[in-house]
Amino acid sequence: MKTLKFLTALLFMSVLTLTSCQDEIDNESGQNPNTNTANSATANNLERSAMHDGSDDDFLDGISCSSVLFPVTATVNDTQVTLISEADYQMVLDILGEFTNDDDTVQFQFPITVRLNNYTEVVITSQSEFDALNSACEAAEQQSQDAINCLDIDFPITILTYDLNVEQTGSVVIESEQQLYSFMSEFSDDALFSVSYPISATLNGDASVDITSDADLQAQINECLATEDEMEDAEESADLLEDILVEGLFTVDAYVSAGVDSANDYAEFTIDFANDLSVTAENTVNATVQDVEGTYEVASEMEVFLTLTFSGNASFELLNDTWEVTSFSETSISLQSTTNAAVTLVLGQI
Repeated sequence: MKTLKFLTALLFMSVLTLTSCQDEIDNESGQNPNTNTANSATANNLERSAMHDGSDDDFLDGISCSSVLFPVTATVNDTQVTLISEADYQMVLDILGEFTNDDDTVQFQFPITVRLNNYTEVVITSQSEFDALNSACEAAEQQSQDAINCLDIDFPITILTYDLNVEQTGSVVIESEQQLYSFMSEFSDDALFSVSYPISATLNGDASVDITSDADLQAQINECLATEDEMEDAEESADLLEDILVEGLFTVDAYVSAGVDSANDYAEFTIDFANDLSVTAENTVNATVQDVEGTYEVASEMEVFLTLTFSGNASFELLNDTWEVTSFSETSISLQSTTNAAVTLVLGQI
């Protein structure tokens, strides 16, 4: 029980620094509109953006507030693997991706060492301690006190410090996320700070932006968090689509290219998606016609995509494309070509 309480306390150490009260000073910024207290919104944003990103190995541990340190041994879907570096992640991903609708499981061989959002390293000795860490992480997420992983500040940046009379007392050059986290989490209650703008950052691992003020920083964080939510929703939709594909049997209800619907070319076939990412089109009218074999893949970004690859049949090879899923249900899947928006495909479940 003491160990579980210790883990929870460590995970929320940074949360407490963000939410502590300040009786000595008020929240007024002073004459400089970008001058902040230790519990200001900007301090919160900088500290959360600088937390250790534990999301890269979520497929392994399922906990975005921490990352598992190497070496580690785990049983992944009944296969024991030992990981000694990030290069071994692919070994786990291959096992997890072998089937689309199975119940994936990862069981660690304890003890394991994890790094928390506040850069503390903790040894987890049992499944119950691991579950407690997961619960603490979920609580932090619900309170919006977890790491902001969608905005990566480009270092170095400079932070100016002030006394309570808004007289500048110094400046600090910050070279890394961990240094920024330490600076913000330890910032004194009887001092003020401001960021020397402009600074640059990368949003959602893609777009580079210049940030010119505290308000701009808040706006960029709001935008990237909204994008992150959309990406997570798309990922959930992709998982649901995979289940529908594997559990059903489909026909081509429409295939429109250049304004012509060629669905009749596929009228004799049913399409069966297997959970090993293979797909088979079978002629149900003429048993002498050879099955058409292929593969498929469901992926997501902001939208959901279905990639089809058939071989050995000219009609089905026309369906070889990466399709954007414009809508889907258990009975019908509507697709639009990502290479030619005028080409559409509708699969209907029998």
